[in-house]
Amino acid sequence: MGTKPIARGFFNYLLLALIGVFFVFPLLWTLISSVKPENDIVAYPPRWVPVHFTLGGYAAVLHRYPYLTWMFNSIIVAVASTLFVLVLTSLAAYAFARIEFRGRKVLFAIVISMLLIPIQVYVVPLFLLTSALGLLNSLLSLILVSGAQVTGVYILTSFFKTIPRELDEAARIDGAKDFAIFRSIILPLSNAPLSSVAILTFITNWNSFLWPLISIRDNVVKTLPVGIAQFMGNAGQNASSEYGPGLAAAMMAIVPSVIVFLLLQRYFVQGIASSGIKG
Repeated sequence: MGTKPIARGFFNYLLLALIGVFFVFPLLWTLISSVKPENDIVAYPPRWVPVHFTLGGYAAVLHRYPYLTWMFNSIIVAVASTLFVLVLTSLAAYAFARIEFRGRKVLFAIVISMLLIPIQVYVVPLFLLTSALGLLNSLLSLILVSGAQVTGVYILTSFFKTIPRELDEAARIDGAKDFAIFRSIILPLSNAPLSSVAILTFITNWNSFLWPLISIRDNVVKTLPVGIAQFMGNAGQNASSEYGPGLAAAMMAIVPSVIVFLLLQRYFVQGIASSGIKG
């Protein structure tokens, strides 16, 4: 093996390591600062290793606001939305990828074009619709709205197209209908893309801010991002506001997303890569 491939590989790994440090640094700094006393957080020059450790910031968050209630609401919305999206997107993707019907390509193009439309464009009619249905100020409004997940439809449709159609034909010879084929053949072969959709959906709904901010008014029904924004806003109005509680709140908010990603990470890259095999 020549020296050039070795040098190129070393350079690539070094570049990836530097990029990794760039992205991990804010998270590491937040974690360290969340257990520092307030004087150490604002000290200059910065103190990388705290002289004294404290959990006062975490205690302040849990006592001043219904933080655990907000987190529980976010968990309900994120988990329920993920399950809801997996059901809807997998069924829609199966129809687009495996069933021939008139206007299929046009309808698929229309669905995918929704990726170009940000929520800010249709948030007003969405608010009016949910208000007319009596769903405002409820977690159900957040869960139902999350069902319009176009990215999941695209990922699953692209993957379903790569599954050999001979499997469908063999199942039909045995008398299987579309739903039986979908349940017994397609889904068992789709762990990777389904896991990718699950991760993307969970993180998206966990971090969702604009729609929960507009549709939820009751403090007890708020989700975590809106609650943290309220917490930081109230703290910002105080001239003697503390940074420790805000950093502690941010760290506790990160934990569920990290857990979900770690549980499903081995499928994530494979699922994203497989979605681009066929359009």
